[in-house]
Amino acid sequence: MTEPLSYDVTGSGPVLLVLPGGAGHPMGLGPLTERLAARSTVVTYDPLGLAHGRLGRPVPEQRVADWSEGAHRVLEEVLPEGGSACVFGTSSGGIAALDLLARRPGRLAHVVAHEPPCVTVLPDGEERRAELIGQLDGPGRPPAEGDAATPFGVFLARVLRPFTSYLPSFTASPGGLSLAAGTDSRGGSLYRTSVSLAGRLGGAFVEFPGGHLGTVDHPVAFADLLADTLRSSARTSA
Repeated sequence: MTEPLSYDVTGSGPVLLVLPGGAGHPMGLGPLTERLAARSTVVTYDPLGLAHGRLGRPVPEQRVADWSEGAHRVLEEVLPEGGSACVFGTSSGGIAALDLLARRPGRLAHVVAHEPPCVTVLPDGEERRAELIGQLDGPGRPPAEGDAATPFGVFLARVLRPFTSYLPSFTASPGGLSLAAGTDSRGGSLYRTSVSLAGRLGGAFVEFPGGHLGTVDHPVAFADLLADTLRSSARTSA
């Protein structure tokens, strides 16, 4: 039996689907979504339901395709017939957004992927992936019994490794796409990854405020630039 979808809806206007990072828990995104909701119907997807009563349950190793398919099902529920949506994903949510664009582009107006950690696209990608995993988790740490008790624990044990090995499955953007990275991330592997993906996939590149957690650290400025980016893409495609 398929688990029910977990998501929250706020605001009014064109639909903007938000895919959080980490294990998909929307913690800390309230100020961002509140600002975005002044212009859009913001649909925040929680792929594992961690903010909707499922935190603490056992979690299997995650697959990018499952997150993107869940996001597609959310859009099928919230969009009117024939409607389309913009999508914003950050970190692991940015990877899911890229996969959604690759697999299900039909109902997407524009996708913004912020610092997706699929670093294996880089020439030194395997080294950067090992470095990233080591920085966050310590090399080779086995999953612990308490990992399911916190969103970060779930991310470390069940999301980090499979998601950082993801490679986009399309070589040219089948729809509107912007890759984003924070100004504070300049010179780092995630900034380089976003620049590389923009070139590889035929998307635009946009610098956002802050670093990897710019959505939390600079929610108002981040939301305003995101809204401007989506407006610009709509004018370009018109």
